[in-house]
Amino acid sequence: MRTTLFWFRNDLRLHDQRALVQAINYAQAHGQALLLVFVHEPVQDTPTAWGFRRMGAHRRRFLADTLQDLQNGLKALGQRLVLLHGPVAEVLPACARTVQADTVFCENIAAPEEEAQVQALINVGLTVKTLWQSSLIEPDALPFAAEDMPQVFTEFRQRIESARLQPLAPLPAPAQLPAPPSDNMTALPGWTDNPFTLLQADNEGDAHPRSNFPYTQAVCRGGEASALAHLQSYLTPPWPDRYKQTRNALQGQHTSSHWSPWLATGAVSARRIWAELHAYEKQHGSNDGTYWLWFELLWRDNFRMLHLQHGRLLYAARGLSKLPQPSHFPKDFARWCNGQTGEPIVDAGMRELEATGFTSNRMRQIVASFLVHDLSCDWRAGAAWFESQLVDFDVCSNQGNWLYVSGRGTDPRVGRRFNPAKQTQDHDAQGRYRQVWL
Repeated sequence: MRTTLFWFRNDLRLHDQRALVQAINYAQAHGQALLLVFVHEPVQDTPTAWGFRRMGAHRRRFLADTLQDLQNGLKALGQRLVLLHGPVAEVLPACARTVQADTVFCENIAAPEEEAQVQALINVGLTVKTLWQSSLIEPDALPFAAEDMPQVFTEFRQRIESARLQPLAPLPAPAQLPAPPSDNMTALPGWTDNPFTLLQADNEGDAHPRSNFPYTQAVCRGGEASALAHLQSYLTPPWPDRYKQTRNALQGQHTSSHWSPWLATGAVSARRIWAELHAYEKQHGSNDGTYWLWFELLWRDNFRMLHLQHGRLLYAARGLSKLPQPSHFPKDFARWCNGQTGEPIVDAGMRELEATGFTSNRMRQIVASFLVHDLSCDWRAGAAWFESQLVDFDVCSNQGNWLYVSGRGTDPRVGRRFNPAKQTQDHDAQGRYRQVWL
């Protein structure tokens, strides 16, 4: 019996899974089994050019919990998740040969490495059907072509709002799935049935007691179940109504939505969040807080569309700018990573990041600005450190935000320097945040 292969990427959920629905329909139409696969690439385990592992311990644990939750959801539907370790270009074709599959379905991710993975599968003769499903607004629904997208976010947002664009309604999770193939997967290179083994992740211990996002506790654990539970919990008065006023706070579990870790792994879809937020507004009324949540989700869309427009240029040393090549000072960069710069607010933020895998959006801006504008280090090194440390690392948002702060993106201003003294006075005048982390 032939098989349809579905490759989970940054969409580790069952609800609003249009790519998975496409694979289900194809398997049913052709009388095929359905094999569900996740691949962990060795490049995540090796040191980067900057001297540290690409995926740090915090993100490994959060992703392992996410995969375990997905395994549980699939098991309830009579399916299984095949976990493989190895280069995508090698392990997926080997998997396809084992189960007699020639067609792979997956989500479309418009970032260079992710596009190269898909091309590698095509190069060995597999048919790959990708589907865009990570944004609120579909690219082909925008009131402009991707190549003509406004370069400033304000115009991007205004044109979407003027056109009264609305996200697609999220799909429910499938009630049933085609059966998996009967082939023995254990013979495949890199096979395991344990997400913690796959990711070399520690499944013991607990979150840091002062963490803003205690990801080893049930309320913040990786996976669709926790994501949807948190969504309902947050969308309860007064939290959404206060969002605009509290979003720049440096600590506090209800000062921000904290949706980003689950969005990053795809355990919840942006469209599901919008649908629930819209329902909240219908019941409780809209206000600045609920609008600003929409506003932030559109920022996330903007960074995704920039990848469709500019592609690999977003990863060049100069970015989209005509600025000179960035300088770099490894010793200063190491002091920044370790929270030993001598600037208290920056050091507090960097120590929180390393200890917990999370820090507020405002603190990310402060520490990124300090690395680029005060220490004159390479913005790409900072982006790589965030990739390693953050439980909510998202390739499009991370790249977009670092380009924005460094002045190498689409923003008309040449850089966004955040004055540490002013930021300290505005956001930690009483010193409570610094007292916790210093």
